[in-house]
Amino acid sequence: MTRTAILLRGVVYAFAALSAACGPASVRPTSYADPGVPCPGAQTRWSLEIVDRRADREGAEQAIVAIRDGIQKSFPGCRWTASSEAGAGSITIEVHRFASRLESGSWEAAAEWTVRATNAGGRTLTEFEANEEVSRLGYRGSDNEKESLSQAFQKALERTVKGLRALPRIDALRPREGTATPQAAPTRA
Repeated sequence: MTRTAILLRGVVYAFAALSAACGPASVRPTSYADPGVPCPGAQTRWSLEIVDRRADREGAEQAIVAIRDGIQKSFPGCRWTASSEAGAGSITIEVHRFASRLESGSWEAAAEWTVRATNAGGRTLTEFEANEEVSRLGYRGSDNEKESLSQAFQKALERTVKGLRALPRIDALRPREGTATPQAAPTRA
């Protein structure tokens, strides 16, 4: 191998390493499992859809994977599907902000999304916002972007999991199959 080829190969490897280091910050994996609530609404199946609605979708795949993993690991008793399945409710998360930026010497991070849970018939069971912002000073020797975004993500995920745990039993909202619906007592004139 010639000296030029070796030098060119080194430049290519250096460029690849630098380009892999650039880009959006990843976040630390997080989950909030509770054995008392293995799945929202006491159901066993949910479809989970995460939609990135940000104007700048840098790192969209990383954000979606982090949110999906956090939700699925927080509810280990659920069977999750990617799309609506007959008889399954749907949880949709629309991401509005998920980034950390350096502003005036501190890292300003935000994790913001809307959570909507609907039953199999399409009726909205709950809808809420998970908006968390974190301001963190820049520390030498620390990945400040990742740390600040991880803190905002953890708070937003915790809020999301608490909101989904609060769903009432879905079968309590409608009579079970094969049971008679309650009739109103006749009024006397």
